[in-house]
Amino acid sequence: MRILVTGATGLIGKALLPHLNHDEITVISRDPARAYQLLGHHINALDLLESLPNLDQFDVVINLAGEPIVGKRWSAQQKHVIEDSRWNITQQLVDKIQASDNPPHTFISGSAVGIYGNQHDQIIDETFNIAPDKTDFSQQVCSQWEQIALEAQSDKTRVCLLRTGIVLAKQGGALAKMLLPYQFGVGGPIGDGQQYFPWIQLQDMVRGILFLINHNDAQGPYNMTAPNPVTNRIFSATLAKTLHRPHLFFTPTWVLKCALGESSQLLLDGQRALPSKLLAAGFNFTFPEIEQALKQTLSD
Repeated sequence: MRILVTGATGLIGKALLPHLNHDEITVISRDPARAYQLLGHHINALDLLESLPNLDQFDVVINLAGEPIVGKRWSAQQKHVIEDSRWNITQQLVDKIQASDNPPHTFISGSAVGIYGNQHDQIIDETFNIAPDKTDFSQQVCSQWEQIALEAQSDKTRVCLLRTGIVLAKQGGALAKMLLPYQFGVGGPIGDGQQYFPWIQLQDMVRGILFLINHNDAQGPYNMTAPNPVTNRIFSATLAKTLHRPHLFFTPTWVLKCALGESSQLLLDGQRALPSKLLAAGFNFTFPEIEQALKQTLSD
C-alpha cells in the first residue's frame, strides 16, 4: 500500500513504521534529514504537506502528529501550540482528502481517552455519552480534533479515531518520565491513587493500528487501551515490584498542582476505559494485564 504518515518520528510512529516496510511510505516532517536518520532511507520524507495538491496517490493516511501534552505547564501559549499541532495538520489532511478524485480509502487519526473527561471509577467504552466540559482543556482538544478528522468520512474514505491511553514504552512517553523516582526508591501513587490509569503496551498499540488498517469495516472511535485498566495505586505498586524497589512514598495533589498547574489534571483525573470495539472486532491483546506488560516493557 501507499501510506502517508504524520508524526512518524514520535514514540508510536517510530515503533509502527518497521511493520510497514513492505509498503511505500511517505512521511511529513519539519526536518526530513532527521526523519531519514531515525526511520531509514527506504521512506520518502516531505517537509511540507502543502507540496501535495491532493492525496490521490495514497491508500492510507495515518495522522499521529501532535505536540506532547504532558511535561509543560499549560500557559496560554502552550495551549495554543498543543491545539495547533493537532487541529491544523488534521484540517490540512481532511482538505486534501476532500480535494482528491480518488481519495485514500482509510484515514486513521489520533485522539486520546482524555475526550471522556474525569469519569472516576465509572466503566466507559466507545458508546459512552460524552458531556462537554468547558473547563477541561484536554477534552476540548480531543473533541475538536475528532470533529475535524470526521469531516473526511465519505463513501470512499473511512475514518478511524485512536482514543489512546498511556502508552507504555521504555524509550519514551509517560513511563520513561516516571522511572527515575522509582529507580531511586522514592516512587509511589499520585494524589489518592484511586484515579484509573488507562494504559496500553506499545506493541499492542502498533498491532491495534495495523488491525484497523487491515479491517475494511472498521470506522469511528476506538479506545486504544488494554482491557484491564488499573488504578494509579495498583499501577504504581506493580511498577515498584517490577523494578524491585520500595513503594513507600506518594505525591500529594497540592504538590502536583503547584508544580504543573492546570496540566496536573492529566495525572489526577482518570478514565476506566475499555477497548470494547477492538475486542468485538476480534483483536487479541498480547499484554492484557499490567504486570505482564510492565515486565516486557522494562526488559525491552
